[in-house]
Amino acid sequence: MFSVFQAIALGIVQGLTEFLPVSSSGHLILVPWLLKWQEDPGLAFDVVLHLGTLLALVVFYWREWLEMAMSLVNGDRVRRRLLLLLIVASIPGAIIGVLLEKQAETIFRSPVLIAITLATLGLILWAADAFGSKKRRIDDLTFVDAIVIGFSQALAIIPGVSRSGATITTARFLGIERADAANFSFLMATPIIAGAGLHEAHKAFNAGVTPQLGWGFGASAVFGLIAIVWLLNYVRTNTYRPFAIYRIMLAAVVVAVALARA
Repeated sequence: MFSVFQAIALGIVQGLTEFLPVSSSGHLILVPWLLKWQEDPGLAFDVVLHLGTLLALVVFYWREWLEMAMSLVNGDRVRRRLLLLLIVASIPGAIIGVLLEKQAETIFRSPVLIAITLATLGLILWAADAFGSKKRRIDDLTFVDAIVIGFSQALAIIPGVSRSGATITTARFLGIERADAANFSFLMATPIIAGAGLHEAHKAFNAGVTPQLGWGFGASAVFGLIAIVWLLNYVRTNTYRPFAIYRIMLAAVVVAVALARA
C-alpha cells in the first residue's frame, strides 16, 4: 500500500494542478513515474482526489451556483443565461469522456505522449494569451463560444492537455479577459468533475476507507482552494506565460528522463 506521505503529496499535486493550467492528470502520472514510486494508488484514490477538488470548487463558487439556481424562479436573466451557457459547454466533455474513457486509462498514459501534449498546449496557451483582443467578459459569451470552449474541455481526457489549460486557452483566443477566462473555466469544471467523480464514487467506497484516502482528499481540497484563489488574483495583473514556460520545461525533463532510462 502506498504511504500517507505519498497520498498527501499526490493530493497537493491534484489540488494545485487541477486549477493551474498545467494538467492534473499528467502530473498524477508523471510524479510517481519520475520518483519511481512502485505502488499504484488505484482508481478509488483518483476518484477521492477529484472529489477533493470538487469540494474546493463548491466552497469557492457556492454563491454563484446558488444565484444561478435561484435565477430559474426569480427572473434574473443574466444568471439564468450563464447557467445555460455552462450546461451547453458541459455537453461535449461529458459525451467524449464517456466515449474515450477506456483509451484515457490505457494508451493516453505514456510519459512521452504527456510530454508532447504538455509542450504543445503550453505553446498554444502562450500564443492565445499574447495575441488578439482580450476585452470580452463572461457576459459577452455566446452559445457558440460555450460549445467551442466545451469541445476544448473534452480534449482534457488526454493527460497533459489540462482541463483548465484547454478552456482558458480557448477563452483567451475568443477574446475573454484573463480573470473571466479562469472563472468560466472553473465554473465549467464543477459539473464535469461532479459527474465523473460521483459516477465512480461507489468504487472508492467499495475499496474501503483508508487513512490514505482521507489525507489525499483533504490535501486535494485545501490546495485546490488555494490554487483557485491564488490564480484569480494572479491573472488580474499578470499573464499566463509562466505556466506555458513551466509546461515546456517539464516536457523537456520528462523526455530527458525517458531517454536516460531507455
